[in-house]
Amino acid sequence: MISKIFPKISLNIGYFKLIVLLAISGTAMAQGHGPLYGLQTPTLAKGGVDLNVAGMSLGTETETSYMLRYLFSYGITEDLQINLTTPTMIERLGDAPRTRGNSNMTANGDIEASLWYRFFSNAFGVGKRFESTAIVGVSAPTDDVRGQANVGNSLHAAISTGYASRTWYGWIGGGYQYYFEKRGEQLGDLPYASAVVGYRPNIFMGDYPKPDWRIFIESLAEFPGNNKFNGQLDLSDLRSTKVLVGPSFLGLYGAWGISFGVMFPVVQDLTLWAVKERYRLAINLSYWL
Repeated sequence: MISKIFPKISLNIGYFKLIVLLAISGTAMAQGHGPLYGLQTPTLAKGGVDLNVAGMSLGTETETSYMLRYLFSYGITEDLQINLTTPTMIERLGDAPRTRGNSNMTANGDIEASLWYRFFSNAFGVGKRFESTAIVGVSAPTDDVRGQANVGNSLHAAISTGYASRTWYGWIGGGYQYYFEKRGEQLGDLPYASAVVGYRPNIFMGDYPKPDWRIFIESLAEFPGNNKFNGQLDLSDLRSTKVLVGPSFLGLYGAWGISFGVMFPVVQDLTLWAVKERYRLAINLSYWL
């Protein structure tokens, strides 16, 4: 299955390994407990550095995209984190769905910088806590046209809250992405929401060198707006609605972390000419000290 979905990414394995090995020389701390697609709350420790390298694929009825994406994160304080994510596009979609892809890596060819601020945290038991995190970000596209419209810079804001323990996890959140007009054309905005439930089986409660795995069920609802041409809405002012659900897995072993998962659409109430999705697939590799 994966070999069919990632035929071109296999050509980049050497490049992928090089990027990961470069991270070994830096001081890092894993974010650790978060899902792959949904909004989450954990932030890095003060001075912590984290490098993630992800392979991402999105399939529609007519096309399939492949992308490598790199995420660099730094903990300014234990509650304030800065991120920079950049892409290597392998295959673009001619008519790309408007989506975030996941909580801190966009699914399209954008370069994005963001701040995460954990403004609330309450550790009320051993390994148990409630916390909330706010996210703000800015992005610049690496393509000129997306979905038959000129693509400009964008702003992104989101908020997430949740519970984490040694066994159970849960997060809910929502966000909004706004694209600026470029040469009389403007991509539609993107309100979205996510919900995640996670479980850590008892067999993985042991300390290193035992492996540590978590299982998540993730859901994502998106409500993309229509593009505008010369200030006028394309087709109508109706919004599309997408709801996607799928499993993801997070594994930690020593200085390494790996997460992978897939989402499938369960609702696609789309406006005229909108493209239906078939799947979203991602695999993410992290290294920290």
